[in-house]
Parts: sequence; C-alpha cells; structure tokens
Amino acid sequence: MKLLGPASVGLGFRRELIPALKTHVPDAIDFFEIAPENWIDLGGMAGRDLRSFTERYPFVCHGLSLSIGSPASLDETLLHKIRQFLNQHRILFYTEHLSYCSDDGHLYDLLPIPFTEEAVKYVAARIRRVQDILERRIALENASFYLRAPITELSEVDFIRAVLTEADCDLHLDVNNVYVNSINHAYDPIEFIRAMPTERIVYMHMAGHYNEATNLIIDTHGADVIDPVWSLLDQTYGIHGIVPTLLERDFNIPPLSELMREVERIGLIQTRHADASHVRVAS
Repeated sequence: MKLLGPASVGLGFRRELIPALKTHVPDAIDFFEIAPENWIDLGGMAGRDLRSFTERYPFVCHGLSLSIGSPASLDETLLHKIRQFLNQHRILFYTEHLSYCSDDGHLYDLLPIPFTEEAVKYVAARIRRVQDILERRIALENASFYLRAPITELSEVDFIRAVLTEADCDLHLDVNNVYVNSINHAYDPIEFIRAMPTERIVYMHMAGHYNEATNLIIDTHGADVIDPVWSLLDQTYGIHGIVPTLLERDFNIPPLSELMREVERIGLIQTRHADASHVRVAS
C-alpha cells in the first residue's frame, strides 16, 4: 500500500491498455485510477489482471454513480461493496463527483446540484455518511455542467467551498472541468481556481473535450488536452502547488505510447514547479 507524493502522475486504468501495460509500465506512470463500479463484481481474467496491478502499483478510485446530490437515498449497499473493494485492493483514496446522476433511476449524466444553503447542508450530511461507511476521508470533484439548476442562491465557487467546509472533506480539482464551465458559463477560470481552498486540494484531473459550438464544450475525455487547459494546469500549480494529477482518457483511446506524451507533459510541469519551489525556499 503506497502513498502518493505530491509530484505524482497517473493514468486511467482501461481494459484496452492492459495488454500494453502487462508488457511494460512506463516509468512516468506513478499510479492508476479506476471506477470501482466497473470492477467490483468482475472475476475471471480481468479481475486477476486488476489484482496483479493493485499488488504492485498505487491506485485511486474515482466513483461514477454514488449520486451524492440526489434526492434519492444513498445506495449504502453499493458503499459497503466499495469499502470491501478498497480494502481488498488496499486502495486508500476515493473520490466522487459533486453532482447527481439518479432519482428513481439512473439518469446517465452528471447533473448540477442547486447552489443553495439547503443543498449545502443536505449534501454535506450525505458526504459525512459516505466517509463513515468507507472509513476514509474522501474528495469531491468539481463537475462540468451545461445548464444551471433552476434555483440558485450561491455562486458555484461559494457552493463548493461551503460543502467542503460543512462536510470536512477534500477537493478533487478537475482542471478541464473548470475550463469547460468557464466557456459554457462565461467566467474567468483563473478567478475560479484562485478561489478554491488550497488546503483541501488533494488531487487533480486533466482531460480533453469536444467543442460542440463556440460557446458550448462537452466534457468527453475523448480527445487530447488542448493548450489552454495545459496553461490552466500550469497556473493552477503556481497558485496551489503540485498534487497528484491524473490524465483521463475514456473514449477514442490511442496506443499507450501516445498517451504517455501527455502523462509525461504533466510530469514535466510538476518538475518545473517543484524546482521553482526549491529555488524560492533556498533564497
């Protein structure tokens, strides 16, 4: 069970990549990430493959379907299965989306929670319950969204900060989601980044997206990271420091060798900021 250092770079553990990873895991990959829902009940060769990697490399779990903001009851049966899975594979770190994806049934998208004081209390109580069941502190990811909830009392920044404080949990900062929302909802991504609480940022995501129109971007994880998002990551490290950062690629997955260019680029940006930090301390 290895802990991640701040200067750590990860890659999503996709079944399409397993044959290449069995042959060789590049040195630039410090850890992997999986969605537990996709692996919990999986046996056979795929299950054995996962176990062979979790025994040798650090893993992070990033949940897909907890639906933390849903009006429906928490799925505590799923949570107990996730806790067992985390313990079985000795995975310390779990994150989820600050959104909801279900009501009476699964809605197959991540929907925004109303930015209200009432929602802050409601969501925070559910997060505390999740942490109690998982017996771990968790992190919540800022979600991309395309329509605002009809009831809004707080800004997105104030809502996120209030939930983190009320629940006493950490922040999984998705840099691409910040960029996507900044285009879709016309705000300054740097101002958003600056407003996030440094002391709660423990993990970051980088990903590509799809331009539906000039003012509408869809967070697909199906393309290369674009230069403005690379620049935003660079500035984010400058503001908050470096933390473990993962490259997400869920669709249109290229060969591992191509993905490694982006993994290595994250590592180079981290190294530059780590070196700059050492210079400031020395001076």
